[in-house]
Amino acid sequence: MPQNPGEKLCEAYYMRVFSYAMTLTGDRSRAEEITQETFLRAFTKRQDFRGEADEATWLCAIAKNLFLDEQRRQKHSEALPEDLPDPAKGVEQTVVDRDTSFRVHVALHALEEPYREVFELRIFGELSFREIGLIFQKTENWARVTYHRARLKLQERMGET
Repeated sequence: MPQNPGEKLCEAYYMRVFSYAMTLTGDRSRAEEITQETFLRAFTKRQDFRGEADEATWLCAIAKNLFLDEQRRQKHSEALPEDLPDPAKGVEQTVVDRDTSFRVHVALHALEEPYREVFELRIFGELSFREIGLIFQKTENWARVTYHRARLKLQERMGET
């Protein structure tokens, strides 16, 4: 039985949008809600898609707007999620990894915008510089420069801690 366009869209981009929502929220259930709402909006607003960006970028922009709307409604930030230990690693390595991860998140949290979001989109959202530029309505080169500046700022902050 052939798939409808909505199923194809969801199948093709679900994990990408979910990964991006995870970088925004840091919470699996909130990321799932935002992802589901993103596809619901995409299905109902499909006629509004102008094709100026690719579908993944369009979907991530929808997810970003949903997240920002939610943040405005809640007006409070969420705590970092608790990581479950990896049973394949030793206790010492798990502690070191958690400490390093925590330090990275603290440094990233302190990073000003747009550096933080561009870094998260590139690393956690796995978006191209072109896609990041489209989300911010800037050039690919702007996204590339902003990402590299963010990386340098993070390295500086990581050296300070």
